[in-house]
Amino acid sequence: MSRRTLAGGLAIAAALTLTTLPVASVAAEQASVRFPSAKFPLGTRPAATKKTTTVAQGIDLYDVKAGTSTDGYTVTVLMPSGRDYGTLRTAEAVVVEVEAAGETPSLQKVIRPGVADAPSQTVYMVRVGLWSFKDKKKAEKTAKTLKKAGLKVKVDYLGDDGLKTTGPWNVKVVMIDKKAFRGSYAASLGKSVAKRETVSSMVKAGKALVGVNGGFFNIHTAKALRGEPVGASVVNGKLLSEAIPGRSAVVLRGRSAKITELTTTVSAVSQDGEKAEINGVNRAAATDELVLYTEEYGAKTPTGGTDAVIDPNGKVVGLRTSGGKIIKGMRVLHGNGVGADWLNEHAWQDWKVKITTKVVDLRTKKALKLTPDLNVIAGSVGLVRNGKVKITAKRDGHDSMNMILRRHPRTLLGTTKNGSLILATIDGRQPGITVGANFVEAAQFMRWLGAKHAINLDGGGSTSMVVDNKLVNRPSDGSERGIGDALLVLPK
Repeated sequence: MSRRTLAGGLAIAAALTLTTLPVASVAAEQASVRFPSAKFPLGTRPAATKKTTTVAQGIDLYDVKAGTSTDGYTVTVLMPSGRDYGTLRTAEAVVVEVEAAGETPSLQKVIRPGVADAPSQTVYMVRVGLWSFKDKKKAEKTAKTLKKAGLKVKVDYLGDDGLKTTGPWNVKVVMIDKKAFRGSYAASLGKSVAKRETVSSMVKAGKALVGVNGGFFNIHTAKALRGEPVGASVVNGKLLSEAIPGRSAVVLRGRSAKITELTTTVSAVSQDGEKAEINGVNRAAATDELVLYTEEYGAKTPTGGTDAVIDPNGKVVGLRTSGGKIIKGMRVLHGNGVGADWLNEHAWQDWKVKITTKVVDLRTKKALKLTPDLNVIAGSVGLVRNGKVKITAKRDGHDSMNMILRRHPRTLLGTTKNGSLILATIDGRQPGITVGANFVEAAQFMRWLGAKHAINLDGGGSTSMVVDNKLVNRPSDGSERGIGDALLVLPK
C-alpha cells in the first residue's frame, strides 16, 4: 500500500551525537560487542542521536532516538469478522456500506510479508480520510458519523500500520561484553509463579544491575494465576513451567547466554513400577491431567481432583482432596479424572513416587544439566539465526497480521558471535513520540546491532527495561505492568 507523506513531509535531519562516560581506550579497542556506527536501520535510515552510559564493567546502556513524526490518522472500517482487514470480496461489500453512509472510502491492498515458516498474505482494508497528526479530532468526528450509520470503525494512527514510516523511534539498548563482564545472568518469577510482578520489583529483590521483561504469561487463566509463564521456565536449575515444544528460548548459565529451542518431559514412576506422564508444571489443570506444583507456585492447587503431597525424598506423605496450599519444601502432584485415578491407585501414603524432569536442547539434541546455575526464559518468536533474518512466527504461535506486520513495543534479546548479550527495548504505541517495530523491523534492528542470533520476548505494554533500579524506557500503558518473569543481569 502506498502512502503519501503527511504534515508537510518533514525532512529527517537529526545529526549523530555521542555522549559517553570515560572508558579506557584499551578496553574500547578490545570490546567484543560495539554499538554500530552505521545509520539507524529502520525507515529511511535516518541518522540517530545516541547517549551512552557505562552501567558497570562490561555493561553499557545506549539511549537512542531516530526519525521524525510525519504520520497522521485515518478511520479504518472493520469487517463483519471484527478484524480490520478481509478478502477483496468482503472489503468491496464494506466499501458499498461506507458509500451508503455518505462517505468516500479507500480500498487498500495490504501484503503481509512472508516469514521463515509462513507465506505472505494479501488482504484488503477499507479506510476513510487522511488527516495530519494535529487533526486527530477530525478523524474522530468522521468515525462518530460512521458509527451512527451502523458501521464499526476505529481511528488508526498510520505509524502503527507496519508499512512505510519515518518514525520516530525511542530505543534503549544494553550491550554486555562477554570479555569484560564479571557478573552472571538469572531468571526471576518474582515472589511466586502465579502472581504477576513488575521488572522493577524483581530487579530490586535480586539486587540486579539490569532487568528486562521475559516471555509471555497466561492471560487466559484465572486472574490470580496470570503470572504463569507460557513456555519453559527454569530458575536456579528447577523447572517451574514446562516448554511449548520447539518454541524459542534463551538458556542462561553463569555469564553465558544461548538462544535455542527446547522441549521438556516430566514423568512420575510409582514404587509399583507404574509410570505416568506429568502434563504440566505450575499451571491450571485440564481434564484428565496430572500437574506438578512446586512451592514456588504461590497459589492453591485446583479444586475437583486429588492431590498427592510428596516430600523432598519422593515419599508420599498423604493424599488429600485438591484445593490446598503447597507446604514449603514439598511438591504436590495433582490429578483430575484419569489423573486422579492414577494417583489413587499408584501414589498411596508412604509409597515412593519418583519424579523425573528433562529439558532438551533441540539444536544439540542433548539434555540440559539442571544445576543451580541454569536459568531459562521462554521467548515468543525467533528473529535471527546464524546472522540471517529467520522469523519463526508460525512455529512460535504468532503468525497473525497483527503480530507480524503491525508495529508494537518490543523487548528483544540477541547474542553475538563471541557470546556477548544484547538487550533492547523499542517503545511504541505512542503517536508522535515512538512507533515501535514489526517482526521484520525487529529482526533487522537486531542484526544491525550485531546479533548472530536473536529472539523477540514479550512486548506491548509488558516492554520494560530497568537499569540501576530505574525504569529507563517508557511503557505504552503509561506505567510499568506486572509481568510473568524477567531476565536479570547480576553483579556476581
